[in-house]
Amino acid sequence: RGRRGSQRYRGQEWGNGLMTIYQHFKMVPTRKWRWPSFSPSEVGCRHCGWIRINPDFLDTLQALRDQRGPTTVSNVCRCAVHNARGGGAPGSMHLRGMAADVALLGAARKGLQQAAIAVGFKGFGYYQTFLHVDLGRPRFWGQKELWNA
Repeated sequence: RGRRGSQRYRGQEWGNGLMTIYQHFKMVPTRKWRWPSFSPSEVGCRHCGWIRINPDFLDTLQALRDQRGPTTVSNVCRCAVHNARGGGAPGSMHLRGMAADVALLGAARKGLQQAAIAVGFKGFGYYQTFLHVDLGRPRFWGQKELWNA
């Protein structure tokens, strides 16, 4: 364990590929937050505020926002309770801080999908109003036909 309220993995905080967990997004040190288009409150669990900072994932999400402009991102980190209540898979990438649901905001579906592929996302869930993206193994599910039109 690191400081009170946080857990560190592999001995460092926020380096390349290293993750840190905070019990609440308000505990994240502002001076260390390096993703200008997101705030810890936007990334933390909507149920309890729990947050797992996965720098590789957040770098990829920042790249998507840099390429696409303003986008609404929801459900990045989920605690186990929030994940279960929302019908998430038991091994959901949201539990690892490696997934996000990205809303369309009037953008063309195909353009959002192509941009997500270009910046390095590998897992895709196709829904009516949002695209699930993650850094898990390459796979897809959902209403893909809506996104290829």
